[in-house]
Amino acid sequence: MNPQDIFETIGSQYYQLTNSEKKVADYVLAHRTDAQYLSISELAEECEVADATISRFCRRLGVGGYNAFKLELAKASMEAQSAWRKRGAANLETDEDFEAMCQSRLHESTAALEQTVQRLDPAALRRAADLLDQSKRVCCMGQGSSMVLAEEAWSLFATLSPKYVLVPDSHQQMAALALMEEGDTALYFSYSGSTRELLDAIEVAHLRKGKVILITRFPKSPGGQRADVVLQCGSNEGPLQAGSATARIAQLFVLDLLYTELFQRAPEQAVERRARIAEAIARRHL
Repeated sequence: MNPQDIFETIGSQYYQLTNSEKKVADYVLAHRTDAQYLSISELAEECEVADATISRFCRRLGVGGYNAFKLELAKASMEAQSAWRKRGAANLETDEDFEAMCQSRLHESTAALEQTVQRLDPAALRRAADLLDQSKRVCCMGQGSSMVLAEEAWSLFATLSPKYVLVPDSHQQMAALALMEEGDTALYFSYSGSTRELLDAIEVAHLRKGKVILITRFPKSPGGQRADVVLQCGSNEGPLQAGSATARIAQLFVLDLLYTELFQRAPEQAVERRARIAEAIARRHL
């Protein structure tokens, strides 16, 4: 399927669709760019149909599933914007052009932070802090680009307590989860909340009576529905933008808020431990 064909296919098959499927088609055609950023549950909610209707709609269009459908939407949007971007790159010759590019990226980052503030549930943040505070051990985990965020979480929280550990390899993660005890927690990063690794991790953690805190964009995703606490970040990331800077900024902001909540619960102890760390690291500076 060529990048522009997805909307033509919807148009050509529109009158063969059921009434419920037409609701989906109408929404997608009216929100050609925005639709690619929605999870299947979010699109179903916007269209007031069942998730199964979205799946049938995708099959009728000849795509393999919802993720493949979103990819076609992203390709179509990318094709429409490519000429504009090429012109912009060719004209990036003055300070004014550079300033405009910087302002555009700044706006995207600011929007990601504002969306996070709007979507993040303060009660969920406090519950997550309670779990981390009471846990005997906390395993920081993720897959792919989310592993970078898990490493950042470990680096940050390890200044508060040695109970935070980083588990980078997927097989090591399953081993660590299998050895969890009641009172242990997994802090998991997954933008989509819909990976097989995440679902396996939650299942094993719960078998061991451990808890899972999930930082994700989609609280209604399969992982979001099964995790013990979900912290929702902002930023819309399309299928062709995996690991985008704005999505990471939004998740890092959630991480910073969670750290601040923990820090405020025992500020004197936190400051004392950070001072000890700074003194030890100072030995490495010339």
